[in-house]
Amino acid sequence: MSVNFATVVENVQDLSFDDKIELKELLDKYLIEERRDEIYQNYLLSKQQEIDNSLEFSSDMNQLEEMLND
Repeated sequence: MSVNFATVVENVQDLSFDDKIELKELLDKYLIEERRDEIYQNYLLSKQQEIDNSLEFSSDMNQLEEMLND
């Protein structure tokens, strides 16, 4: 079942106040879980880079900025 974003928004508008609050709390939890997973995946990547000796370090701000943009 595929529902487009506009339909979801319309359905949310029709919810009661209490249901909207519950939905907001659920969305907040889902977003936190997704962010935690993203952080964990970055941790796993960095651990693998450490094992591979491919971690890059620098104290040069310009180089750090380039590294972040890659």
